[in-house]
Formats: sequence, structure tokens, C-alpha cells
Amino acid sequence: MIRVLLADDEAMIRAGVRAILATDPRVEVVAEAADGREAVDLAIAHRPDVALLDVRMPRVDGLTATAGITAAAPSVAVAILTTFGDDEYLAKALDGGARGFLLKSGDPRELLAGVHAVADGGAYLSPKVAARVIAGLRAGDLTRTATARARTDLLTPREREVLALVAAGLSNARIAARLNLVEGTVKGHVSTILTRLDLENRVQAAILAHEAGLTAD
Repeated sequence: MIRVLLADDEAMIRAGVRAILATDPRVEVVAEAADGREAVDLAIAHRPDVALLDVRMPRVDGLTATAGITAAAPSVAVAILTTFGDDEYLAKALDGGARGFLLKSGDPRELLAGVHAVADGGAYLSPKVAARVIAGLRAGDLTRTATARARTDLLTPREREVLALVAAGLSNARIAARLNLVEGTVKGHVSTILTRLDLENRVQAAILAHEAGLTAD
């Protein structure tokens, strides 16, 4: 069972999201918050698997709450759920430790897919957000691509293979099955990748992999 904390200052939005999550018998909403400060407190108290946070909330916003939750309860996977999909919010969410970025305007199936992905140790970007990021990379400067490739060249072939699968959204367990490795070995590779590339989380690793043109076979 995936235990979820839902935080949004609009009761109707919370009800709608809760109804979508209720369609999946493997997901349970264990707590709800109407502001970011309450979300941090409830995350510490309940230790859910996933915290779904709105960006704009009173007292403490979702981005600040993300940083608070990841610092105080690192086992809780945070996913941002918002109507705002601009790059500033995305960058701040990733810097704060978020593993997912979901748009309220997206397909309800995206919400469930995102919850499962981050709960399973993976990362998830709404397809609309991911498409914009990738389009930006394709239209972006070649210097950034070259820099990303130079950074990933520091990795071993196996580590680059793992990084490509992280970018594809696979959890450690799924990567292990794909590469015929034990999960602990994959976890060690991911930790080494993040340390060697000076990255905070799997989402940052996925973006760097896209910049470098690393793709899973």
C-alpha cells in the first residue's frame, strides 16, 4: 500500500485528487493539509510514502515545504502537484528535493503513475513538463550538451547504463531486474553517480542524462 499525504489549500482540489487516488486500491490518503507548515508537521508525524504538495499555499508554500520535508523526513518522496508548469517552479522544486512534478491539468492517469514512480524510488515529470524540458534541450545551446557529456564521461560504462535507466524513470528494483544485478548494487551505483556528478536527486540526474543524450536501450 502506498501511503499519501495530500496538501492543497483548496478543499475542492483535495477532494478531487483524493477521488482520483481512491480509484487505485494500492493507494491510501493517510493525511491532508491546507498549508505548507501543516504538511511538514504531518509528514513528520505520519511518515507517508509520498507527499503531494501544491505550490501556492498559505503560511509556507509548497516549495519551502518540500525542502522542509526532505530535510526532516527524507524517507518521504515529495511530488509537486500544481497548475503552474514554468521552469522557475521546476528548478526550485528540484533544488528542494522533489522527485516528481505533476500538473493538475494533466490526465488523472499521470497522477497515479507519478505517485507510483516516486513511491518506488523513481522520478516523474508530467509529460507536458518533460516535453518542454526536452524541447528546450534540443533547441538549447550546444555548450550545455557538451558540458553534460563531459560530466557523464567521468562515469564507468555500467554507471552510464544505470543513469540512462534512471532517466527512463525506472526504480532501483526495476533497474536491477533489467541489468541482472542485485538491488543493493544498483543502489550503490546510483549513490556513486549522484556523488560523482554533484547531483542532489534522481530528477536532476535524469535531466543531466537527457542533456548528455543518454538513453536506455
